[in-house]
Amino acid sequence: MSRDAPRGLEIKVQPTGGGPPMASTSGTMATSRTPVRRVSPSSASASAISGMSPPSLMPRPSQADDWGEFGPFKRYCTWLVPAFVVANIVMFIITMYVNDCPKNTGSSCLGKFLGRFSFQPMKQNPLLGPSSQTLEKMGAMVIVKMTKQHQTWRLLTCVWLHGGVFHLLTNMLSLLFIGIRLEQEFGFVRIGLLYVISGFGGSVMSALFLQQSISVGASGALFGLLGAMLSELIANWTIYANKFAAMLTLIFIIVVNLAMGILPHVDNFAHIGGFFSGFLLGFVLLIRPQFGWVSQKSVPPGYTVTSVKSKHKTYQYVLWVFSLILLIVGFTLGLVQLSRGVNMNDYCSRCHYMSCIPTSLWNCKAQEVYCQSTQIGNEVNLTCSGSGKSNIYPLSAADNPAKLDDLCSEFCS
Repeated sequence: MSRDAPRGLEIKVQPTGGGPPMASTSGTMATSRTPVRRVSPSSASASAISGMSPPSLMPRPSQADDWGEFGPFKRYCTWLVPAFVVANIVMFIITMYVNDCPKNTGSSCLGKFLGRFSFQPMKQNPLLGPSSQTLEKMGAMVIVKMTKQHQTWRLLTCVWLHGGVFHLLTNMLSLLFIGIRLEQEFGFVRIGLLYVISGFGGSVMSALFLQQSISVGASGALFGLLGAMLSELIANWTIYANKFAAMLTLIFIIVVNLAMGILPHVDNFAHIGGFFSGFLLGFVLLIRPQFGWVSQKSVPPGYTVTSVKSKHKTYQYVLWVFSLILLIVGFTLGLVQLSRGVNMNDYCSRCHYMSCIPTSLWNCKAQEVYCQSTQIGNEVNLTCSGSGKSNIYPLSAADNPAKLDDLCSEFCS
C-alpha cells in the first residue's frame, strides 16, 4: 500500500484556513494542501483473513450422525460485494472524466494518452487520481458544506469516491477478501447494511474530529467489516471450535491496521468510527442460533425432537439490545453535534493523538502554503510568501482559481 501522501488532495485534505482555499488571478491566494489519508486494511491482512480458516462449526448430532448432508446454516450466493467493487470502479471512472486534467491543469498531466482521463501531476496526487476540487464536486466530505449548507449526504457519498488508482486498488482488494466470505455466511442484506452503516459511522467520527478537511474513501466501511467479524465470533461463541486461535489472529490483524493510523496524513478517526460501528452492528445483525437448537422445519420426516432449546442464549439477547441502544444514541448525538458545527477536539484535547503521533521523523500539523499571484500580459507570476520563490506561468495554465490553487500547492509545498 502506498505510503506517500498526495499533494493537493487525497483522501483527507486538511486546509487550515477554516474552509476551501480561495484563489484569484491577482492579489493573494492562500492554500493548504496537507493530505490526510484513510488507509484500508492492508491487502496482506485482508488476504490473511480470507485465507484463515474461519472458526469451524462444532459438529452437531444432526450433522454428524443421522441427517447426512443436512446443514443448519445456508450458504449464500455472493453478488453484492462484487457489485460494490464495480460501483466503486465506475464512480472512479466518472470522477476522472469530470476531472479532465488536460483542460483544467494543462500539459503536466500524467498518462496523456488517456486524454481527459489522464491523472493529475505526481506532485499533486501521487496516487494517480483527480484533483481535490473534482472530488469536492463529486461529493467528497467537506465539513463547511455540511454544516453551513446542510449537505449531510456527503457523509455517504464520500465512501464511494477514491483519491487515485492505488487507493482504489487497495480498498477493493480488501473488500473482496473480507466481504465475500461474510456475504457467503450471512447474505447480501445484512452485509450490505453493515458496509453502508459502518462507512457512514466512520465519516461521522472523522467529521467531528477533522473538521477542516476534504475526505473520500471506503476504509471506514472496511474496518466495519473487521469489527463485525470480531463481534460475530463473540456473539456466536458457543457454536464455534478453535475460537481462541481465530480470535487472537483477528485481534492481531485489527490492532496492526489501526496502528497504521498513527502515521501522518492518515485519518484514523474514520477507521475507529467505522470499526466500532461495525463491531456493534455485528451483535445486532450477525447473531446465530445457539448450539443444540433445532428448528422444527429442519427436522426430517420421522424424527421427533424430545427437548427444545431456545433459539438464542440470554447473553445474545443482552448484547443485541445493548448494541442497538448504543448505535442509536451514538449516531443521534454525533449528527446533532455535527449539525451544530461542534469540534470534538475542544472537548478532548488529546484525542488528536489517535490519528497521528508526532515523532522526530514527522510532524502531524498541517502545512500552510500562501502564494502571491500577479498577471503580466499573457503570463502569471506566482510567488511563494514563505520562501520567496517565484515562477512565471503562461496565462492558459492559470486562467481559473482551481488551476492557480494547484500551481501554488505544487510549486510552494
